[in-house]
Amino acid sequence: MYQVSVVILNWNRPNDTIDCLKSLNRLRVASYELQAVVVDNGSTDKSLEIIGEYLEKHKKLNGVLLPNKENLGFAGGNNVGAKYAVQSGADFVLILNNDTIVNEDLLVHLIEAAESNKKAGILSPKIYFAKGFEFHKDWYKENELGKVIWYVGGIMDWENVIGSNYGVDDVDIGQYQNVAQIDFATGACMFIRREVFEEVGYFDEKYFLYLEDADFSIRAKKVEWEVVFVPSASLWHKVSQSSGIGSALNDYYITRNRLLFGLRYAPTRSKIALLRESARLLVRGREWQKKGVQDFYIWKFGKGSFNQ
Repeated sequence: MYQVSVVILNWNRPNDTIDCLKSLNRLRVASYELQAVVVDNGSTDKSLEIIGEYLEKHKKLNGVLLPNKENLGFAGGNNVGAKYAVQSGADFVLILNNDTIVNEDLLVHLIEAAESNKKAGILSPKIYFAKGFEFHKDWYKENELGKVIWYVGGIMDWENVIGSNYGVDDVDIGQYQNVAQIDFATGACMFIRREVFEEVGYFDEKYFLYLEDADFSIRAKKVEWEVVFVPSASLWHKVSQSSGIGSALNDYYITRNRLLFGLRYAPTRSKIALLRESARLLVRGREWQKKGVQDFYIWKFGKGSFNQ
């Protein structure tokens, strides 16, 4: 019997977290024991009260609520939960965004895939846009909603040092049904063997937000773990568009973290291009792009200078 700990990070979004927990409560539990580990990342609303009350009422989740005094970002917040899970004896840790709704067979299929491939250290499911959260809402017929793909594997464009989701915006008509090795697993849902944490450590908290999932995936690959897409496992994602391209948050963390990530892992030619781009951004970039470059060069990571 496996122990599976699901780590969910909450920051001032208790309603999304409760919806996610409700979907976990509907999971088909077979060959594993379920534990829900909710990490509150320094919320300033009534998140602790609302989530704590829900976990107390729904014992199937074996829930625990871990409050952080401040916002530690995606990397730091999830590390709190993952470390708790590993110390509690979890065989697998599922890192799961709180704005997701899982299919009732999600964990059954992920466990089956892990059992069939002992080299698979990180496994990732098929992820659909939740209805109404598609990027291009007017592209689709009513009967296609809920079948629009957000992710069927992560691809890294090493020439430009940009990660993207394979299959995004496609309607699922059965064209993505093969288990496959992928460049990286999205942090929205990563099913991780405890041995991976024991061997490579946890998310690098220098990133705070963005690219920590790709960094973690690459570190696992470097010690010969496989990162695998599992199409039989699925969930729906209420994709946020508030922090997209051009937002101050995106400008700062993507700019700074691409430099950190790219200079660690990219080919030499791409590293040179990144450095040239950083010089250009210092002169002509947007306000928070400039700040991201500046903070990279003074080695200011974690939350860094972003204060909005």
